[in-house]
Amino acid sequence: MQKIQNFIDGRFVEGTGGEFACHFPTTGEVFAEVSAAGQNDVDAAVGAAKAALKGPWGQMSVPERVALLRKLADGINARFDEFLAAEIRDTGKPRSIASHIDIPRGAANFNVFADQILTASTETFEMATPDGGGALNYAVRGPRGVIAVVCPWNLPLLLMTWKVAPALACGNTVVVKPSEETPATATLLGEVMNEVGIPRGVYNVVHGFGPGAAGEFLTSHPDVDGVTFTGETTTGAAIMKAAANGLRPVSLELGGKNPGIIFDDADLEATLEGIGRACFANTGQVCLGTERLYVQRGIYEKICEGLAQKARSYKMGDPFDTATTMGTVISAEHRDKVLSFYEKARASGAEVLAGGGVPDIKGYEGGYWVEPTVWTGLAEDHPVVTDEIFGPCTHIQPFDTEEEAITLANDSPYGLAASIWTRDLGTAHRVAKQVEVGITWVNSWFLRDLRTPFGGSKASGIGREGGVHSLEFYSELRNVCIKL
Repeated sequence: MQKIQNFIDGRFVEGTGGEFACHFPTTGEVFAEVSAAGQNDVDAAVGAAKAALKGPWGQMSVPERVALLRKLADGINARFDEFLAAEIRDTGKPRSIASHIDIPRGAANFNVFADQILTASTETFEMATPDGGGALNYAVRGPRGVIAVVCPWNLPLLLMTWKVAPALACGNTVVVKPSEETPATATLLGEVMNEVGIPRGVYNVVHGFGPGAAGEFLTSHPDVDGVTFTGETTTGAAIMKAAANGLRPVSLELGGKNPGIIFDDADLEATLEGIGRACFANTGQVCLGTERLYVQRGIYEKICEGLAQKARSYKMGDPFDTATTMGTVISAEHRDKVLSFYEKARASGAEVLAGGGVPDIKGYEGGYWVEPTVWTGLAEDHPVVTDEIFGPCTHIQPFDTEEEAITLANDSPYGLAASIWTRDLGTAHRVAKQVEVGITWVNSWFLRDLRTPFGGSKASGIGREGGVHSLEFYSELRNVCIKL
């Protein structure tokens, strides 16, 4: 039985909030006991982070910090297999996914933001003064302070380092609260922090749940200077309310019910390959995934048939086997949520083109399995079409005109991502400009240049991270005015 502890002020410590079990989603078996942080532990973590701002970390130059960030990337890659095993054990995702996305991108984030902070510029303005002497204004960039990093369970290492890397690049210190479902890689990163010489207190990890536990203790802590969160919209709203005390800034990347729009001139083979990934990758547990698909009537039947075949083609089983292409969902609770939507679709008379139930995976009967599922025939106001399911499923609806497709895509409280599939460049530009989301892909999905702004609109979030946009959140710009 593995024991996972909190990481506070450079040391692994037992929490005072009791213990909770961590389950291997592929079998349902408990493989680790996690020590939960109580209020005193969170206080200690925030205190250590605050003290580190005044210590050696706060005295480092940008090149010195950058050198340590690059060592962090190298340190993760040096222990690649350990991070990979921990991520698979926590999430149940296949090795084929985690080894190509989660761990490499988790390490790469430190190099990306090392590059960003080295090349970041600020403003300089000359101005006239009444006496004719003039004045010079220039901006200096400083750390925001102690950053609370609250992470989701779907891409634990990748999305945690996506926040920790720019925070550290800007000179902040962090207290990370991983999801209670996936505590391992954030904890393992503490070992790497010590190995490469990150000063004590710069990186801290507290484990536990949300309301009345570590999550609430951290996000409402008066010595936290900013909160960044990726997760569901209701939790984001609660964090925003907590951060309002003290007027702490927040960066929130929240839920989505993302549309895909396929025009009848699209490259059929390439579109099915791309939209298949958009609907089913990571067992549908991707905030950017496509759960609403709108297809122009000319190729509607072909897309329905092709996507159903794609859904039936996945190989489920041992996630450590490189031949496995789809894993479980994260937990029994989440499986039950996904299956409740499957039942709602059946009860409402949806046409099930593929899936719709629970697969029988020999040897792994206790795992949290659901079938990749494709439906048609539901109304646009049905919960399956309006609510975020976060599972490997999508509903397909035909459309006739470009205007109709745009209306359907925008008819949602969410606005995170969309994809457009067409060979017509004019169509692509017109539609992309009108779809109310933070990121739109054309003839692709999940291509991410980490220098670009990332975030949602409407109920999908507040703020943008990525490239210089991350630096704007994780730092304070101060103006200096020199009278000449």
